[in-house]
Amino acid sequence: MLKFNSDNLPQMNFRKAVKKPIPVECVQIDEPFEVETMEGTLRGKKGDWLMKGVNGELYPCDREIFEKTYDLQ
Repeated sequence: MLKFNSDNLPQMNFRKAVKKPIPVECVQIDEPFEVETMEGTLRGKKGDWLMKGVNGELYPCDREIFEKTYDLQ
């Protein structure tokens, strides 16, 4: 079985890919929170976002990650 980590990545031919522009619903939460996800219970911090995915799944998104990857419409 292959195993990879960022500290010891072999030379590979990585290609560029751009995430499809699929709108998701979201709301910023002003206090720490927990949400039941497909992976179990996850926690969000004050200022993180609660996301609702394309199949209705819920998950937290760190505020800094949100600001780097999403634009509000």
